[in-house]
Amino acid sequence: MTAGEDKTVTVVHVMRHGEVENPDGILYGRLSGYHLSELGRQMADRVAEHLAERDITHVSASPLERAQETAAPIAKTHGLELATDGRLIEAGNVFQGKTFGVGDGALRRPGNWKHLVNPFRPSWGESYVSQVVRMMGAVESAKDAARGHEAVCVSHQLPVWILRSFVEGRRLWHDPRKRQCTLASLTSFTFLGDRIVSVGYDEPARDLVPKHLLAGAKPIKGAKGFGA
Repeated sequence: MTAGEDKTVTVVHVMRHGEVENPDGILYGRLSGYHLSELGRQMADRVAEHLAERDITHVSASPLERAQETAAPIAKTHGLELATDGRLIEAGNVFQGKTFGVGDGALRRPGNWKHLVNPFRPSWGESYVSQVVRMMGAVESAKDAARGHEAVCVSHQLPVWILRSFVEGRRLWHDPRKRQCTLASLTSFTFLGDRIVSVGYDEPARDLVPKHLLAGAKPIKGAKGFGA
């Protein structure tokens, strides 16, 4: 640490929303109208309880309903107004509105092939670099709003994982089944001044998450596990 460097410690918890009511297994992406399930509301309440004694002074969320509903109990617990940050939104995806379950043959449909030619970008949606830029911007804003305290930003699985991968120096393209970003999980970035010095990960609602949706779980044929 150099002389005069800002030593203020700020923590920004980037949370993935809880389980969504989605009986038809739609890849909902940025579509509106998808709300938390009863289990998802339990997850949100669990995380709010987990963070109740923390020094949270700022809470923001993606504009999508599932993120807003996940963030609401946290903001209420701390007596805060919930802020909406569009940079926390789900990644754009050309397959939104369609079913895209494990073993349903989606990858074999000729009409989908043109969207699958470049997994490194990826070619089926918003680029990984774009996600890094906007998520870093949202986290920086939350850090500034809560400087010296803690903040919570509620977002979605892919943007959270891409952000963490960037900060930890990993390649951005990856196997989606291996993301460590379970429903209602917290990926926490600790800042010293304006510099990230550590990344933590916690699953306060792990016991509520269906086992096939945990990181590294074996896919179940026909399962609609895309709770992004």
